[in-house]
Amino acid sequence: THSTPITDFYAGRNVFITGATGFVGVTIVEKLLRDVPKVGTLYLLMRAKKGKSVQERLEELKKNSVFDRFKELELESRLAKIVPIEGDVGLENLGISPKDRQILIDNVNVVFHSAATLDFFQSLKETTNINLRGTRRVVELCQQLTKLDALVHVSSAYVNSYITEVEEKLYPSPDDPEKIIQLAETLNDDALKELEPKLLKDHPNTYTFTKHLAEHEVAKVASQFPCGIVRPSMITAAWKEPIPGWTISKNGPQGFFMGASKGILRRLPLDPTLIMDYIPIDVVVNGIIATGFYVNTLKVKNGNRPAELQIFHLTSSTYKPFRFEFLTDKINGYLHEYPLNSAVWYPNLRLVKSLFLFRLGAILFHFIPGFFLDLVTKISGGRPILIRLHKNVWNSLNTLEKFIFTEWHFDSKRLLALSKSLDPVDKKKFIIDIGELTWDEYFANTIRGVRQYLSKESPKNLEKARRKDKILLGLHVVLQLVFYYGIFKLIIGLTGVSSAKAALILPVFYYLFGLI
Repeated sequence: THSTPITDFYAGRNVFITGATGFVGVTIVEKLLRDVPKVGTLYLLMRAKKGKSVQERLEELKKNSVFDRFKELELESRLAKIVPIEGDVGLENLGISPKDRQILIDNVNVVFHSAATLDFFQSLKETTNINLRGTRRVVELCQQLTKLDALVHVSSAYVNSYITEVEEKLYPSPDDPEKIIQLAETLNDDALKELEPKLLKDHPNTYTFTKHLAEHEVAKVASQFPCGIVRPSMITAAWKEPIPGWTISKNGPQGFFMGASKGILRRLPLDPTLIMDYIPIDVVVNGIIATGFYVNTLKVKNGNRPAELQIFHLTSSTYKPFRFEFLTDKINGYLHEYPLNSAVWYPNLRLVKSLFLFRLGAILFHFIPGFFLDLVTKISGGRPILIRLHKNVWNSLNTLEKFIFTEWHFDSKRLLALSKSLDPVDKKKFIIDIGELTWDEYFANTIRGVRQYLSKESPKNLEKARRKDKILLGLHVVLQLVFYYGIFKLIIGLTGVSSAKAALILPVFYYLFGLI
């Protein structure tokens, strides 16, 4: 492979990555090792967990499905470039030992900060420590690095979710970070919870609030070394690389395709006419890598002084908008094309436009069947989880309502300009322009990927699963006939009307159930 400006930039440069075991982090590692053969050492911030040392966790990481192609591509030797650094963004000084810190200070050229807590329901204490102070700790380390060429901070498009038309610029800080850190340190969780609405103001949750404050931590040092912020929207399965449809994330559509293919999730509160902003993981990773390269070239052009902070949206809403109405007729088709051997019922996913109708439908199609399936599981010695799962969804609806029923438009002009400025080979190798993406093909691949990588079902047993899917369809139809026959009998029993009249009332019930 001949060299390009981006691969030349990363050749021989050492990279420090936080959040390296997460969806974004591990995919950055894979892409750099696969497409930048001469990349230097990749230092990954990792913590010992569940009695496993960082070395053991690294061995686990190397078995991640993101590296599945390394064997056939004969790239396994490149995994030796990974060096784990024990630490945690939630600890003082990132929890890194003085010896390891010195190694980073002397060697690191590029920093990708992708560690964050994604939990929308976490307390302000926790999110302040991980998202805000974690970023401050990374920035403090960057200030000590003697050879730093670029810091790329992975933010989120939703840090500005209190406005619906968002540009690629830094918005005024929602509060004084010192004050928030002080409060998070001194108050207990209950006292903080009480203050929360007043502190968050227009922010929907502590995640977007603390991630917004974190951007300002990066902005403060942008004059000292080259800095870039990327803001992805909802990150979904791979479009092209490493394998179309590959994912290890259960967030967003990936999670609900997983539940739907099992036959467990049957209703989804979504307005199919709204734009949903989804962005494939490979585009996000390419955007991060390209940003690191770009902020450094700006510094070189600027007489070796860092140019201003660069902010890019990795989003689709204003460029390649996706609405579920594109898919409504196809989604169930894809679920039956790639069915699961482990399905408990015939998959049939329906989108419901209102939370009220969704809750009605959930009682009928989620809780009642869930109760019986849990009972069967219990009797056969398994662990019943369905009711718990459906309860969690139910309880999170109010928090997520804003995200479910709001349409945002994230402007991505600067990102597209960055794409145009790239070398023609880089443009193809590090694709950040989603102009060619077709959503239905993409989601067909996603459902196939969810089957293989999340539900862990081999493509080899697809035919067997398809046979089971047909049997489940038969059972599904029988159950519906029994259900409507029961209603038919109930109408006669309760009202005393003739069979012929009861038969005329049945379609009304059929229509009403159709709404939920």
